[in-house]
Amino acid sequence: MNFLQVLFSFHGRINRAKYWLAVLFWVVIDIVVFAVLLGMLGSHLLALGSEPSGADIVRAILSFGLGVILVFLLVFVPMIVSGFAVGIKRLHDRDQSGWWILLFYFGPVVASAIGQNSDSGAGALVSGLVSLGISIWAFVVLGCLRGTRGANRYGPDPLSGDVIVAPSRA
Repeated sequence: MNFLQVLFSFHGRINRAKYWLAVLFWVVIDIVVFAVLLGMLGSHLLALGSEPSGADIVRAILSFGLGVILVFLLVFVPMIVSGFAVGIKRLHDRDQSGWWILLFYFGPVVASAIGQNSDSGAGALVSGLVSLGISIWAFVVLGCLRGTRGANRYGPDPLSGDVIVAPSRA
């Protein structure tokens, strides 16, 4: 499985090392993109002179918006798709359905939103703990636990070295 398949294919299994390699890849991409965008915005603001007005600063930031949208489409959308693909393959390695990824990725967000809209401190605390619990569970399942040994319904063990050879059509 090549690196693009690791990042974007929704089929098969990947081990923890490939999972963490994909996470590291996207963290580095995020840092580089953020640094470039921040540098571009900084130079744009510095070009305004020594004492720009508040309106000039707001105008400079708003004119920068189209570039941010393009970066979002070119970098962050593939990163989100890759995050789902990598997470699903890790779940497959554990012989679990890829649908669990919805709980792992959206569960903490939903629980936190419920807590923020709660009128009671106890409700906010409970939903915060639920959010934390789901996040820890996802971290352990996706990033720490070994996959099932041997082949499972999603493919061969990525650590076994077994290679599936497609039958020849000759």
